[in-house]
Amino acid sequence: MKNGKKIGILVVAYNAVSTMTKVLDRIPAEVYEEIDEIAVFDDASKDDTYTLSVGYKKLKNLDKLHIYYNERNLGYGGNQKRGFRYFIDKNFDIVVLLHGDGQYAPEVLSSMYSPIAEGRADVVLGSRMMKQYGGALKGGMPFYKFLGNKVLSIYQNFTLKMKLTEFHSGYRAYSVEGLRRINLDNCTDDFHFDTQIIIKSRHHNLKIIEVPIPTFYGEEICYVNGMKYAKDIFRTTRNYKKTIKGKIKDKSYIEFYVRYPMKLYPFSSHYEVLKILNARDNLNILEIGYGDGLLLKNLKSKNEVVCFGINSLTKESEESYDNYIKSDLQSGLPEYPEHYGKYDFVLLLDIIEHLLSYQNVLENASKYLKKDGILILSLPNFVNVYVRFNILIGRIPFEERGLFDKNHIRIFTLGNARKLIEKFNYNIEKTFYTPIPIIEVLPKFLKRNLGIVLNFILFLKARILKRLFTYQFIFLLKTKD
Repeated sequence: MKNGKKIGILVVAYNAVSTMTKVLDRIPAEVYEEIDEIAVFDDASKDDTYTLSVGYKKLKNLDKLHIYYNERNLGYGGNQKRGFRYFIDKNFDIVVLLHGDGQYAPEVLSSMYSPIAEGRADVVLGSRMMKQYGGALKGGMPFYKFLGNKVLSIYQNFTLKMKLTEFHSGYRAYSVEGLRRINLDNCTDDFHFDTQIIIKSRHHNLKIIEVPIPTFYGEEICYVNGMKYAKDIFRTTRNYKKTIKGKIKDKSYIEFYVRYPMKLYPFSSHYEVLKILNARDNLNILEIGYGDGLLLKNLKSKNEVVCFGINSLTKESEESYDNYIKSDLQSGLPEYPEHYGKYDFVLLLDIIEHLLSYQNVLENASKYLKKDGILILSLPNFVNVYVRFNILIGRIPFEERGLFDKNHIRIFTLGNARKLIEKFNYNIEKTFYTPIPIIEVLPKFLKRNLGIVLNFILFLKARILKRLFTYQFIFLLKTKD
């Protein structure tokens, strides 16, 4: 152990019969003393990598070395997933990824795991682009690979807002606690697994640092198709960004999918609600809905927030709330228990149109309000001009969200929304009319200029022609005396 940390080395191997024993021989004696286990995972090699590794273990009498064989080829990413689960299940603290082909130097293993053992990092990436060992080109990296590495890393740094010198080294160390927070199961089994695990580490705010490593290119066989790899890197990075914005549901990042991304530009529903909530401090707020915690992250005032949530949240989202109560909202709200207290605001934002028992939820929400408390209810306008045009041309484009959200089971107009509110004994204190969110579909460089202008024009149209140009109605409601 180092600093009381249980350290494992995961060696991934495929057809590495000519290099495997050399790699194991190069592990320094002091490293061997500090680590607890070396696990070689042979990914169904077609040569004698497994037999050679087993013989090496017996010949050297290495108790810390364990050899495993995959009955079928799991792929580069799949082999890593099996190895990481192995160390997670054995309750290790740190695992270092080392390749069996000799491309990465075992001599610097200590510099890979030490930052984690010392509490300075959750993820350590070995970088060949740093200059301490002369850099990648001097180490023999072919120029076309160097150029491709640079171009892809620049793109990824820009897209992910990171500052790594290299995304594409396979020499890494991870805290096992960090790995537990990452969904490995839906990551690819292909070579861009390394990129996906960086993206997920960043999303979970794991501390990532780089350390310099030497570059070595020998006679090892490269199984990476460079053009396919580049396309996969571009696509998986782009799809992550689209998924967290709610535009697509990439299966590798489905846990990060945001059903209703925050819209913080003027006159949007989130903008108007936050403006109300941020006007006062020390509020008691009850949110009823999907409960993803995004709204709370933009609250500037100090409030206590409880959520009746329909989702099973990530640990980070649940921690956004003072109390998170998973509830089957399709069956309505639970009977009011006194220990829940009363609230200054109850939020029903973009939710009742999805619920079978929406009437129960709307009726019983008043029981959670203080005497002068306010219920904020937002509803989509299903007779918006966009809907009318699509129906006119015989088209109903069911989507993941928006006015044609395929999960809507109830449609609303301004008229039937007002009748519903009256039915359940609420007074409408104020109504907001949000504009069509055209700013959402504009490219980023137009959002802050043309987008703001168009947004204001559409806001004016929504105020004048409420039924035609309003995207969402926001009602501030109080119970009748």
